[in-house]
Amino acid sequence: MATIYYADDEQKIREIVAAFLQNDGHEVTAFENGDLLLAAFRESPCDLVLLDIMMPGTDGIGILTALRAVSTVPVILLTAKDTDSDYFTGLSLGSDDYITKPFKLMLLSAKIHALLRRVQYGEQSKAGQGTADLNCGNLRYDGRKREFSVAGTPLRLTPMEMRFLAYMMGRFEENVSKGDLMDAVWDMDTEIESRAADETNRRLRKKLTAAGADVYVQTVWGYGFKLTRKGGGV
Repeated sequence: MATIYYADDEQKIREIVAAFLQNDGHEVTAFENGDLLLAAFRESPCDLVLLDIMMPGTDGIGILTALRAVSTVPVILLTAKDTDSDYFTGLSLGSDDYITKPFKLMLLSAKIHALLRRVQYGEQSKAGQGTADLNCGNLRYDGRKREFSVAGTPLRLTPMEMRFLAYMMGRFEENVSKGDLMDAVWDMDTEIESRAADETNRRLRKKLTAAGADVYVQTVWGYGFKLTRKGGGV
């Protein structure tokens, strides 16, 4: 069971989704706008956040930005805005998934369980259950603490970015197919998750560059990705 905060200004949808997730075993607190959710989160953080984008007051994108300034809590955007621009805006600001309305409740449940499994995997790794330390250039992964750093400076990553980067660090200087990556990190291989992989890599490149890393995840066109030292390709 997870504690979930959910913000949506449409009361009927809010009540249906909240009731379904409660029946699914979660503890759900629903809010009529994002500002109320953000205030509650600052007072008492939850395990996962569901955000509508178009809400009165601060919209979902603004709330996501505020959350990412203080937390790496998993966030799923639920919205009727379904253009590529909307999708990539949400991902680029750090959401872990994006589901367009109308959606099936079973799909939402599957997405939540998959995301929580990734977080649980990270917690198990943090407890030291068989996860080794990894070093790639000046990038380091501490398997016991489940922490990444560049030249000793901690990296602030979302759960999805952590899984992506740890997987690639374990395959340093190897070409990794997008299919293998999708199976390992997203537990599925669809067009949406494939685009999410590209966007997650874009965010990681930005964070690694800002931290002064001497490695990056290179796109291997028509195949997948490769974690490599800088200077070896585009």
